[in-house]
Amino acid sequence: MSASKFLQYGKVFSELVSRTTRVVSTSQQNTIRALRKLYSSEPPKGFEKFFPKSTGKKPSGSGGPNKNTSGSSGGGGKKGKEWWQDEENKRLLIMTGSGLLAMYFLSMGSGASLREINWQDFRINYLERGEVDHVVISNKSLAKVYLKSDPANCHIYFNIGSVDSFEKNLYQAQEELGIDSAFYIPVTYSKEVEWLSEFMKSAPLLLILGGLFYFSRKLPGMTGSKGQGGLFGVGQSTAKFFNKETGIKTKFKDVAGCEEAKVEIMEFVNFLKHPEKYLELGAKIPKGAILSGPPGTGKTLLAKATAGEAQVPFLSVSGSEFLEMFVGVGPARVRDMFAQARKNSPCIIFIDEIDAVGRARGKSGNFGGGYDERENTLNQLLVEMDGFSSSANVVVLAGTNRPDVLDPALMRPGRFDRQIHLPPPDIKGRVSIFKVHLRPLKYELDENEVARKLSALTPGFTGADIANVCNEAALIAARHLSKVIDLKHFEAAIERVIGGLEKKTQVLQPDEKRTVAYHEAGHAVAGWFLENADPLLKVSIIPRGKGLGYAQYLPKEQYLYSKEQLFDRMCMTLGGRVSEEIFFERITTGAQDDLNKITKSAYAQVVTYGMNDKLGQISFDLPREGEMAMDKPYSQHTAQMIDEEVRTLIDTAYKSTQILLEKHKHDVEKVAQLLLEKEVLNRQDMIDLLGPRPFNEKSTYEDFVAGTGGEEEDTSMPEGLKELAEEMKNNQDGGDDKPLAA
Repeated sequence: MSASKFLQYGKVFSELVSRTTRVVSTSQQNTIRALRKLYSSEPPKGFEKFFPKSTGKKPSGSGGPNKNTSGSSGGGGKKGKEWWQDEENKRLLIMTGSGLLAMYFLSMGSGASLREINWQDFRINYLERGEVDHVVISNKSLAKVYLKSDPANCHIYFNIGSVDSFEKNLYQAQEELGIDSAFYIPVTYSKEVEWLSEFMKSAPLLLILGGLFYFSRKLPGMTGSKGQGGLFGVGQSTAKFFNKETGIKTKFKDVAGCEEAKVEIMEFVNFLKHPEKYLELGAKIPKGAILSGPPGTGKTLLAKATAGEAQVPFLSVSGSEFLEMFVGVGPARVRDMFAQARKNSPCIIFIDEIDAVGRARGKSGNFGGGYDERENTLNQLLVEMDGFSSSANVVVLAGTNRPDVLDPALMRPGRFDRQIHLPPPDIKGRVSIFKVHLRPLKYELDENEVARKLSALTPGFTGADIANVCNEAALIAARHLSKVIDLKHFEAAIERVIGGLEKKTQVLQPDEKRTVAYHEAGHAVAGWFLENADPLLKVSIIPRGKGLGYAQYLPKEQYLYSKEQLFDRMCMTLGGRVSEEIFFERITTGAQDDLNKITKSAYAQVVTYGMNDKLGQISFDLPREGEMAMDKPYSQHTAQMIDEEVRTLIDTAYKSTQILLEKHKHDVEKVAQLLLEKEVLNRQDMIDLLGPRPFNEKSTYEDFVAGTGGEEEDTSMPEGLKELAEEMKNNQDGGDDKPLAA
């Protein structure tokens, strides 16, 4: 069939369909409308707000096949075409329609000239009248009858049960009709192929193979990967590619509170941009660095800043992306990632959460000795970083919260030459972090003053916690319809982050509320009269988070603790339980969290810190929270001694707290009654009730940083990095980028 005839048939068919739709019933018209809506790109009526509106901008990453994006395509762009308007889909529809029409005409042509009869019709109407010329048995199941009027073409046929029964019946019929054996109807046998039926039998298999082929070609473009991908390219690296065109917004100026780590990372960037000053001295660029530290300390943020400042190709990937259900995918993705990095060298690779793939070998629980995909992926990573095929100008950065579980071969020099630890920032570092996160906020306070005050109120906070505090303060201000963010909003945000959501509507029975008041009063008074306890900022009996009461203290920046300091902290923690016993002569479950804390502290003093006279100067590692202690590195007798000493230490602290609160029983009563009246007491209320605290204490930023070498964080750069810092500053001001060294 020619193309012009096919197009003519298509026009006629569409005209028939359009005419048919005009006369169909109402129910059929509703069905047609529903199908049109189902395959339309327009959002359903009433759900427009759940579909993003087009912005008319060209989507990022569409400039050409060689332009890489960060992996997440923009949501703008022109209104998309209907699925059937795509050129490739249009060709596919034409091919499919042509095949279906061809099959239809073939089936119509093959069946239009044949008429099915039965044995009785064959015998009475054709055999007895002598009109049969010959019979052809096709595929041992179909008898085609050729008549004397047209012996070249078959016009009638009938089905037979078996060849033997047909021959027997035909012989008997001709014998009964008295036909001479010399003139018996000739019977021949043939084997024919029914193409349509054979095609229909294999149609499911063809559909499956066609679907696999189609998605194997479509998935690479949908996922943003390059080259062969989809179902047949699972070994393709999933690392996101960044360069200077991608426009990473995070810069080193957005990273604060970890100046030493920033200097270490900037040295990698400086080596890639200015290698001559290092090569003249015979230095080689470090192969890699591991960024370790607690969650929220800025490991990934530092890597993003490196991608934004380096002006070199940057590959970012998660450690879990190497582990898939297919065997061999992990090593293949590692090879592909390093091949891409060498192709674009000088290049930086960042592997986030590397402990997912870099855990020490032999500890994965594969006791059967079978194939371990994770270990093979790790082996490939070791070879790529420092093997026969390793090359220079590819730097590998990695982030993890658990450097202790990594394989020693991965941590050795030559692979990860530097191990950079990022601890929670100190009070000076928190000031710098607050200044970064205060920039986009709307407030009328002095930036330096509010940053110092907030840093003094947030000991132990990480960069992520500080970012959360600033965001919560803005949300709280908006909730109260404030035009600017005030200091009270920041203080409320700190309480929200530390204690959890305030539950003013939670119903407490009067006796429960009274118990909570005396419990919190016991904590407050015990801490007020213990020298080594942390200063009290606020105490409340409004439920927060999981607790029914809340007390906020102001611990100082301290890294070493004496035995007396730990003992006073235990006494302050036991103050709530002791107060309940003194005033109600009963105890409640409200002290469960307090008892858990003092038990951990007591075991740490006895087992880890060597602060027990009976056990002596020994130290054993306690299992991490959530880990099972399979065996203990000491005997049963030692374990019994440890339990006895821990119990003795806790009992001593409990008795000491009883003596203290019995002495200040009247003060506990005053604090508890005022708490029942006001529900929240601040530091000034405590001073009015109990008088000034009888010990020297630090409560302001200036007090905390006194004697530490200055009030601001030292952000000075080494001489060798000042040129790079000036370049980055010029780039931020719109200056030209320095060309990369080869």
